This record gives sequence, structure tokens and C-alpha cells, in this order.
Amino acid sequence: MTLRFARVNLAAIFISALAVTAPVDAQESKPIVGISLTRPVTGRFVETDDGYMIPYTVTIPGTDVTFEMVPIPGGEFVFGSPESELGRKRDEGPQQRVRVEPFWMSKYEVRWKEYMLYMDLYRIFKEFESQRIRVVTKNNMVDAVTAPTELYDPQTAFEFGEDPEQPAVSMTQLSARHYTKWIGGVTGRQYRLPTEVEWEYACRAGSSTAFSCGDRPSTLRDYAWFSGTTNDDGARKVGLKKPNPWGLYDMHGNVAEWVMDGYSADGYSSNGPPFEDRTKSASSVVAWPTKEYPRAIRGGSWEMTAAECRSAARLASNVKDWKAEDPNIPLSPHWFTSGLARGVGFRMVRSLKRVSRKQMSKFWDIDNANIQQDVDDRIEGGRGISGLVDPDLPKAILKLKPRK
Repeated sequence: MTLRFARVNLAAIFISALAVTAPVDAQESKPIVGISLTRPVTGRFVETDDGYMIPYTVTIPGTDVTFEMVPIPGGEFVFGSPESELGRKRDEGPQQRVRVEPFWMSKYEVRWKEYMLYMDLYRIFKEFESQRIRVVTKNNMVDAVTAPTELYDPQTAFEFGEDPEQPAVSMTQLSARHYTKWIGGVTGRQYRLPTEVEWEYACRAGSSTAFSCGDRPSTLRDYAWFSGTTNDDGARKVGLKKPNPWGLYDMHGNVAEWVMDGYSADGYSSNGPPFEDRTKSASSVVAWPTKEYPRAIRGGSWEMTAAECRSAARLASNVKDWKAEDPNIPLSPHWFTSGLARGVGFRMVRSLKRVSRKQMSKFWDIDNANIQQDVDDRIEGGRGISGLVDPDLPKAILKLKPRK
């Protein structure tokens, strides 16, 4: 697989993509979005055995809100940081040599204009429930998500604004995962959170330095919002700084980003021998979470130092401290209210190869008994709601009967 560039505006590829023929997905019986069988004449692309991966834009069904995905080439890299790296912490090693398969990744962090559509599902699912439409049962629960409960104090999430172009923040990993399941359901594609390996691989974009732009924090100012560049007054609109070499914006700083993995202070010791011994597959080193916390977060945020925004730097979630001001009983499974969580968001990925629904369930479904109990308690108490997410959802929303 090779990564190639043409000296033209990146946006031009979206125009050329409309004029090429894409292969057909056997499971979807329709062209695979983001794949061209012919070599694009403009823009950025990734050559694979299945064709040419190209950037593409998605309009969230039933809305005029869009997001962009960019192709990430497959390849090998050294996961983690060397002991000599300035600012390195113990949880960033031992280093591992890992093979990563190609995927697409969100060009930007998920923004409020996208996430608020997901937040609105709470009201919509309540309407479905009252009108006995699209009822969730044991038989179809596999296609359901829980909608974010209404904020008891919007200021906890919108402390630094709710501009549509700002990255959404303060959601739990559960809500980030169910957001990706919702997008996957209404589009028929397998969107999800990145694994920790995939995230670092995409962030590095072929580099082996502390940042994708080198080792010097002074250079990072051109690429990231971090402490000392924002006056500590919150995240900025996405895409205002330079992208990394693979076309991804704000991978360092702005807001930190959820990944799929659980977190261990021992780093990657459980992954086996260090990288000198053998190359591992990215799927074999995922630390699938089982505990409610800590879980891994990457990239650093606007209120963190440059060293904390390095490609290999890690942050551990802390449910107890991050919900210190949450008055809910049980505490909200969808929102954080305190601490560093006000600078935590996420972005999505989509693998080149489709996987089974069983495999996707590990990315989408609740994986901890305490979280499941909290969700169940809120739903049973009328303070939570679940609903089905599939390609028919946008049409069903349009058919909702207005309240008298």
C-alpha cells in the first residue's frame, strides 16, 4: 500500500471522486464510499489491493450536517515512545513494532454541530416511546443505542462555548461509542472509535519524533492549541492550525480524544516482548476495556502542556473525579462534569475491510456491568432512553406526529 500526493488543493478530490467508479460492497450491494477503482488524477489517495482510498464527505442522513473522512495508509511503526524522549512517562512503553491495516479517520474532531444531533435523539426517542413507534425489544436491542440524557446544567458541557465548529466535549466513552454506532446505523457503515495503536499511528503520520512536526514544542504552535496558546479559555474551532502530513487537524491539543482501549499505568507490558522481537498486528495489542475506568485518552488538550500533547502521551480517565459535581443518582453514564473532562472529545475511524457484527459489538456495546446497571437504572426510572438506529431512522423522525 502506498500513499501518494498531487500538488493540488485537497478539496479537489471530492469533485473527482464523483466521476469515478467504485467497487461494490457485497454486503451492502452498493458502491463502497471512499474507494475508486481508477487512479485519481488529483488530490490525496492511498493505493490498496481493493482500489484507491480517497477522502470523502458524509452528510448525516436527514440533516444538512456533514463531516469529512481522510484515508490513512497501512504500514508498520513503532508504538510508544523511546526512553530518551523529553517528557516521556512510564506508561508510554515498552515500545512495540506494530502492523496497522488501512482505514479512514475523521479529518476533524467531532464538532458540536454533529454531536448535538445525537443529543437530540433523547427527545426523539421519547416521542417514539410515547407513540409506540420503533419499540426496542430483546430481539432488536442489538441495533439500539442510549441517547445522551439531558444536561442538568448545560454550563458543565458548554463552559467554553457551543459554537457549531468547536469540538464537542465532556461526553463519556460510552456516549462517544454510541455516537459512532448511531452514525454507523443510519449510514450503513462501520464507524467506531480508533484503537490506541490506530490513533498514535495516524497522529505520527510517518514520523518518529515527539510530535508529527518534530521534537520542538516551539514548532508545535503552528499545529496545536495547548496551554500557553489559548489563555486557558477553552477549545478553538477545528481546523485553524496546520494539519499533520496525512491531512488530520488538531491531533495534538485542542481537545484530547477518546480511544477504545483501557488504560494501565504499566503501559504496554502486557503486549509481550518489545519491538525488537517481532512485529505485532494492531488488532492483537488492543487493550479491550473491562473496568469502568481508567480508559485511555490521547492527544492532549488546550489546557495541557506541549509535552502532554506528544504523539505517545496518554491520559487516563477518572470517573470519580470527573463526575465530582454530578448530582445525578446514579451518576450520569453519558456526561462528565468536572476536571480535565471538559477538554475531552473524540473522532471516528472506519476500517477498509468490513468485519462481522460480533466484532463491531466490541466497539459499540456496553462492556462493563456497572455502566450497564447505571444505564438500566436511568431507563427504568424514566430518566434515560434507548432507541433503534438504522437507515430507516431519518424517515421515521420525519413521520413523527406533532404534539397537540
